[in-house]
Amino acid sequence: MKLSIAVLAMTVSMGVSAEIYLESQNGKYLGQLGGSQYDADSTSNPYGRYGSQYSPDSINNPYGRYGSKYSNESPNNPYATQQPNIKTR
Repeated sequence: MKLSIAVLAMTVSMGVSAEIYLESQNGKYLGQLGGSQYDADSTSNPYGRYGSQYSPDSINNPYGRYGSKYSNESPNNPYATQQPNIKTR
């Protein structure tokens, strides 16, 4: 995970325009990180599929598979072993 963050930081600092997004361990797209609150794919959009606290695909849903602090697939669980990966394209 630390290597991914380092590569990500280098990509951003070099001025390369890249979409930074989350992907579950099984390859499911979980939204764009750092996007606009109005972007439909952004985890920052409180009304969007990937940002809503009610969406099953959102890391912001405290009761969902990808947002619960108890889920093994959630970035909100510090002990999870199947957390989503940070990717760029």
